[in-house]
Amino acid sequence: MNTIKNKVALITGGTKGIGYGIAEALLAQGVNVAVTSRSAEAANETAKLLNSSSYSALAIGVKADVRDFGSQQNAVRKVLSQFNQLDFVIANAGLGHFGSIEELSIEQWQDTIDTNLTGAFYTIKASVEALKKSKGYFITISSLAGANFFAKGSAYNASKFGLTGFTQAVMLDLRQHGVKVSTIMPGSVSTHFNGNEPDAKDDWKIQKEDLGEMVVDLLKMNPRTLPSKIEVRPTMPPTKG
Repeated sequence: MNTIKNKVALITGGTKGIGYGIAEALLAQGVNVAVTSRSAEAANETAKLLNSSSYSALAIGVKADVRDFGSQQNAVRKVLSQFNQLDFVIANAGLGHFGSIEELSIEQWQDTIDTNLTGAFYTIKASVEALKKSKGYFITISSLAGANFFAKGSAYNASKFGLTGFTQAVMLDLRQHGVKVSTIMPGSVSTHFNGNEPDAKDDWKIQKEDLGEMVVDLLKMNPRTLPSKIEVRPTMPPTKG
């Protein structure tokens, strides 16, 4: 089993939801973490909150927009400047616009693809040399929507189908360099995604700490073994009446 203490992780969209859960789990393992957000205030406030839990590792906030390649390059530079290494990159930033093809606007389509798919491309392009140097790990957070289509999900489905395929191809590209690549495809998760306010009604869903635990397990796995695509579902969703 790998030891991950004192390693360094960059998590895009790490200020809430799945990204925040992953940040907490990694800090608890002694991994230094950089969380990004389009908002500098949100990134810095999240880092402050994470550091208030007295982990031995350090969290920093970085303003970065995954839709902009230069912004992602700058985020990687800041991490390397702060920690002098980059071992794990979690491409988590994502959003969803939903509606029938008649309703979906050009802007909503572009925003979904640019964030969920092109954003992951920019993230690995900006960090690939650092990951090759550290023989690190690149993980994308896709979705079961990347394998199962549904009505009013054309933009989201397209972005997540694309992300799943993209990640698997990158895995084949980078394995020769000692870089491991995986995609995690969650079903329903208790987060603020799409305007949800998590509360007791979401107790049946996957929780953000569950995905944090999964990421830790992946990073600790023996280097000879690579779970390259993982589908994750709630054990017992409510029955539909």
